[in-house]
Amino acid sequence: MSKKQSDMDILNELSEHITLHMKSCWMTSHPSDWIEHKAHVYYDLWFIRKGRAVIRLEDVQFVAEEGDIVFFYPGVPYMAHTDQTGCQFIFTHFDFVIGERQRILDNFELSGIIPHRLIREEFELFTRAYDAAHSRGAEGNRLYQKARLMGVLARIIELYGQGQYRGEFPVKRRRSRAGRNLDFFQPIFDYVNDHLHTAIRISELASLAGMSEKYFIDYFKRSIGITPGQYIYQVRMNRARDYLYARRHSIQEIASLLGYPDPFTFSKAFKKYYNVPPSKFV
Repeated sequence: MSKKQSDMDILNELSEHITLHMKSCWMTSHPSDWIEHKAHVYYDLWFIRKGRAVIRLEDVQFVAEEGDIVFFYPGVPYMAHTDQTGCQFIFTHFDFVIGERQRILDNFELSGIIPHRLIREEFELFTRAYDAAHSRGAEGNRLYQKARLMGVLARIIELYGQGQYRGEFPVKRRRSRAGRNLDFFQPIFDYVNDHLHTAIRISELASLAGMSEKYFIDYFKRSIGITPGQYIYQVRMNRARDYLYARRHSIQEIASLLGYPDPFTFSKAFKKYYNVPPSKFV
């Protein structure tokens, strides 16, 4: 498995803990003399609808054409301008959170210009949703726009995991600590995945990380957004769902595969998460 794909696994495993906060979404048009110097407070996407946007970061110049999406990370200063034709784009400010961990996307090299050929369908779905909502006044149906925004982000993340896209905006200072966190925890993720059939103890994971149990729990939560115990529980419930859909194992076998001492304990944990017993899930 590639490094990028293994990095993406944490987002897939913890998708139920992801929260998307769409702060604003609006369309703006700029004449040929437009110049902007800014650093965004939140993550920011520009959907280029007309013309070209020329963006400069750390003396490196990038050009976004019609149909492209521009992805900015928070706190990164840039200068933007357009050419003689002017430009028009939809912008949206948002936060992307796992549990209590904000700015989780800083772990990945996503900031840059996603070319239209890679994101065509998601671009068109989002812009159509924007047009439909805003034709009714104000900011329209924000829930529908938010759903389309999540689709755009999911596609960008998928492209990154598959090695088809890598953001090229220079954001070195944002990669440092956040990036090391996921790299550091990869052996922990691998250990959990390989030992789901056992009763995994937090002390084992702390020892593997070379930390005291108390410090490990705190560091894991600050880095990932949830506790190690919540992470193990989430992965077990993900696997339980997959096993039940596959219809190849009995409930007793699934309980054993996931490290539960008996079917009753597994069923109780499953019902707590999914609100139905495993026998009635599919």
